[in-house]
Amino acid sequence: MAVSYDKYYQTEDLFGKPYPELLEFMSEYPKDLNVLDLGCGQGRDAVALARLGYSVTGIDSSKVGINQMKRIGEAENLNLIGLVGDIYDFDNFVEYDIILLDSMFHFTIKDKKREIGLLKIIFSQIKNGSLIIVCIQDSGKKVQILNQTIESATEHIRLIDKKFKYIFKDQESNHTSESPYRMIVVKKQ
Repeated sequence: MAVSYDKYYQTEDLFGKPYPELLEFMSEYPKDLNVLDLGCGQGRDAVALARLGYSVTGIDSSKVGINQMKRIGEAENLNLIGLVGDIYDFDNFVEYDIILLDSMFHFTIKDKKREIGLLKIIFSQIKNGSLIIVCIQDSGKKVQILNQTIESATEHIRLIDKKFKYIFKDQESNHTSESPYRMIVVKKQ
């Protein structure tokens, strides 16, 4: 998979700017926290959160994406670390106050068990008071599966369940598409 994203990420800022809904929530949250952005790609969210004052670590399998993110972080002197790796191999969630999973879950037949397993591991390892933020396409049964997994995982408080639209514009073809999305934020008790 990394090879295909390395190819796609030749186009800088492929997926555009972070969701305004995410930035609005995070801009009102305490900044002295450590954020882990799993599957950070080119750093769309990680860079924006570091600019807000968070200490951010982004992990992605694409070396091209991580290098783009690191260049921005270094040029702007941001508190931003980029790691090339498989998010399913990561096992140190306890160090982070906020775990961000933006467009990471698709819950296809091929990936469903692995994705649910990752979410359960995150819930089991994070500290009480830590947040999990999931931005997910609101189509099919994705949100239903996500909600079932969250409900079965551990004691938590649901802080946000917000619907929004994601508009993607392909820079090369000028094609625009719009998708329904949800941002779900839960706090482990």
